[in-house]
Amino acid sequence: MALLAPDQPHERDELTLAMTIAGKKGLLPAGLTDVLPPFAAQEAEVVERLVAGFASQGYDRVKPPLLEFEDTLLSGADNDLAQQTFRLMDPVSQRMLGLRADMTPQVARIAATRLAKAARPLRLCYGGQVLQVKGSQMRPERQFGQVGVELIGAPQERADAEVILLAAEALGAIGIGGLSIDLNLPTLVGALADAMGMAEPEISDLSQALDRKDVAAVGAIAGAQAPPFAALLRAAGPVPAALDALRRIELPDALAGEVARLCRVIDLIRAAAPELTLTVDLAEHRGFEYHSGISFIVFARGVRGELGRGGRYSAIATPGGEETSSTGFTLYMDSVLRALPKPKPGNRIYLPPDCAPARASGLRAEGWVTLAGLDESVSARAEAARLGCGHVLLNDRIEKLEG
Repeated sequence: MALLAPDQPHERDELTLAMTIAGKKGLLPAGLTDVLPPFAAQEAEVVERLVAGFASQGYDRVKPPLLEFEDTLLSGADNDLAQQTFRLMDPVSQRMLGLRADMTPQVARIAATRLAKAARPLRLCYGGQVLQVKGSQMRPERQFGQVGVELIGAPQERADAEVILLAAEALGAIGIGGLSIDLNLPTLVGALADAMGMAEPEISDLSQALDRKDVAAVGAIAGAQAPPFAALLRAAGPVPAALDALRRIELPDALAGEVARLCRVIDLIRAAAPELTLTVDLAEHRGFEYHSGISFIVFARGVRGELGRGGRYSAIATPGGEETSSTGFTLYMDSVLRALPKPKPGNRIYLPPDCAPARASGLRAEGWVTLAGLDESVSARAEAARLGCGHVLLNDRIEKLEG
């Protein structure tokens, strides 16, 4: 094979391509990012603080695997979750695997299999990373951390109140204020439309119109049956005004019972945390496709996107397939971190290469972050400044660097 001269076009094209590829080695797929100092440490610390708060209220931690067999991972999952799941072939079993897009179904599986004989109600918590096929407008990130709890086999109203209060308390404990809980009944619209004899295509169109808060479209779709749906839109807002409006809407007995349950849960929450802002939006159901009762979204003032969401669902309770009413929530760490102030670096002190190990250990015990010098030929002060240390140990004395 003849060698190409350096100035020949083919070689120049190959060199250009190589340089382009080399320059893009740091490029990541859309929605994925490197978490750099000090934010990586902050996220790890916040996750552990949240989980510790859950554990203090009796929620035991579980750790599901990143990958599961596809049919197991997506068993009972809604279509949206299935579309968000990455799949790959297992070279060992030759079966399809799914990379988790949400941890809640995994925790429900653990409860139904490994912990099937554990006493109910079963309180579990978790923290880990998930990966989704695509992000959303509000959350473009495709990989992010989830932290949450599941209260398995607890149909009581106090269980609904417990998880909502726990979410608010956990976020408040890490320093997030201005919280607002938006309460929903995601099955209400569909059940009401079905009770009125509306067909499935109409119900789907009606749900989308209600999601958009489009009163005109609701009237056009529902016609003479539109008044209760329009009333649901008008009833959305802060408690208690929203509840007063809801009580005036004529609903079938079963649905009125669900609204009454919501009112009782709100009373429990307000009795325990009267300062917590509560709102109601019974026309909201996006993202609650598998929920079957009282659900909620957590927001914080001035923070983009929701901090978390949760609610009641039917979980498989045993290997035999029996279902039990459960509830829980998931917090999204990308949004949670946006609600927190930028982490402050620790007190970093530069130690000269000849510093005694016992002295360095003592400084760390006092709360210092120590950086050990490696080069005896450089100025300790200059090296400390270059490495971002605010202090330096000279002649066994701590000196603060100017500037």
